[in-house]
Amino acid sequence: MHKMCTTDLYETSATRERAVSGSPDGQGRAPGATLPTITERNAVPSDERATPAKAAPAGSTPPGSTAPGPAPSDYRAAFNAARLPMAVIDREGVVLDANPALGSLLGAEPSRLIARSAADLADLREDPRTWSEYRDVLLGRRSRLCCTRRLKHPDGHALWAEITVEPVPDSCSMLLSMADISDRRDLQGRLRHLQMHDPVTRLPNRNLFFERLSSALEAAAYDRGGTGRIGLCYLDLDGFKAINDTLGHRVGDRLLGAVAQRLTECAAPGGHLVARLGGDEFALLVRDSTGTEQLCELARSVLTALQRPFDVAGQRLSVSASIGVVERPAAGTHTTWLMQAADTTLYWAKEDGKARWTLFDPERNAHRMTRQALSSTLRPAVEREEFVLDYQPLVGLVDGVVKGVEALVRWEHPRFGRLSPNRFISLAEENGAIVPLGRWVLRTACRQARAWQLAHPHNPLIVSVNVAVRQVWDSDLVADVAAILAETGLPPHLLELELTESAVMGSAGRPLQALLRLSEMGVAIAIDDFGTGYSNLAYLSRLPVSTLKLDGSFVQGFRAEEHPNPADETIVQALVELAHRLGLTVTAECVESAEQAERLARIGCDTGQGWFYSRPVPPEQISAMIGGHPAATGAP
Repeated sequence: MHKMCTTDLYETSATRERAVSGSPDGQGRAPGATLPTITERNAVPSDERATPAKAAPAGSTPPGSTAPGPAPSDYRAAFNAARLPMAVIDREGVVLDANPALGSLLGAEPSRLIARSAADLADLREDPRTWSEYRDVLLGRRSRLCCTRRLKHPDGHALWAEITVEPVPDSCSMLLSMADISDRRDLQGRLRHLQMHDPVTRLPNRNLFFERLSSALEAAAYDRGGTGRIGLCYLDLDGFKAINDTLGHRVGDRLLGAVAQRLTECAAPGGHLVARLGGDEFALLVRDSTGTEQLCELARSVLTALQRPFDVAGQRLSVSASIGVVERPAAGTHTTWLMQAADTTLYWAKEDGKARWTLFDPERNAHRMTRQALSSTLRPAVEREEFVLDYQPLVGLVDGVVKGVEALVRWEHPRFGRLSPNRFISLAEENGAIVPLGRWVLRTACRQARAWQLAHPHNPLIVSVNVAVRQVWDSDLVADVAAILAETGLPPHLLELELTESAVMGSAGRPLQALLRLSEMGVAIAIDDFGTGYSNLAYLSRLPVSTLKLDGSFVQGFRAEEHPNPADETIVQALVELAHRLGLTVTAECVESAEQAERLARIGCDTGQGWFYSRPVPPEQISAMIGGHPAATGAP
């Protein structure tokens, strides 16, 4: 079918009408004469254009002819009467015709819109993407354009219009429509405001904050006119929960509103965004920050503002805040990372004593991340047997003979390498992994001690194993020890369990009962790091303890090359005499020189442990020391 390229929307109907009648058209033109232009039809009075054509009587269509479609005047009437603002435009985007609704929308007579650029009327040039899509529709490379534009009415008010441009079927013309959606946009705006703002404080809520934060990061990263940096103060009220619980949520909400007001006042000079993220958590976002000093100064002003008492519902209330401060370049910064850093720094502020601000420290954060990584993999590491035991000799100070060994656990970490106990034992105690780890250490040490006993039956070694208090509380230590001794065949008297002084002194209930039962089994009990805790000497007589291990801080005062402290020697001598009167043996830790060993032996210490004799070594090296003198085997 041949596609007619007419100048407006109505050519096709007029042509069909003349084809049916075979007579001149309604304006006196003979068949084949030139079709009327849009200007000529516009010259027809509007009342005539608006008059609908009379319907032909039924059965009046000549045989062999086609029933006529609606007359051009029908389309004209519909076009003019339509409530939807419309215009017919050509392929160059020039307005050919406009209906009264469009004129009313734009505040102009329809005839004055003819020959105007549709792009100018609909403000399509401002947005490059919209302009490109509009040109594609005019050139036939795109079937339809639909966009929303904010237009300015001649009387000064703004309106929102939904713009649609699409081809007219069987025509080279395009139809432009503009639907006024201002009321809908206003309603959507009000609904969005309710969705994006906190009802208690009227501040932006969490959703709007993250939306603004993402936009700020993107803008700061690519806008060369700004500083390219971003800052965040993340704060939490100290003691708010107590106020909420005692005075009620109504007072708590009013207090939050008062806090929000003061935060807004602090942020106002710089135009910073203040948001309530939930509960008693607030955030102040600094776009295009000038450096850490700007954020620190903002944090200081917030603390000062919140220190003033609040008068709420007849109550005079005082609160403080802990603030985490983060400031960094926006490029390469992700929203998630920034909030994690802020949250971590806020935690540091609370941990450091509250009512303060703390600046993000990458090194401190790296240490925290490492601790978290270790903590989360401790239990699987025990199951994968990533741990090994080294042993450090316990040597008689008088004869230099190896009396026993202390089992010291190391973690062969696949990422961080070999880790000493001070890197992970405290983590294991925090998350409970110390129970399965301690059980593994105890079993491994007892198995090794049994092997030494069988290899050297005349020189059996006592193996000393450290036990955490949590092992006593969270597991049946007595049952574990009994089962492991039975499994390995190690005699109980060759096992010594070490507990710290702070854990043993003052023990009562379950811990004390466990120690008594272990002692009844024949297992020796030692107090590790003695002299650094409670030092409740009178309590020693009530505990089933067999050995005191003096903390290395006492032994350090025995160094002859440094100025020895006579008081240290006096204290150690008194402790040794007291221990011997109670039937206890004494081991000195951290012996690093022959001079220290000699002086300790002179005042009566029984055994020594330290680098002077040997560093912690694998079990095969201990075998060479049994019955010999560790200092003569190449140990430092």
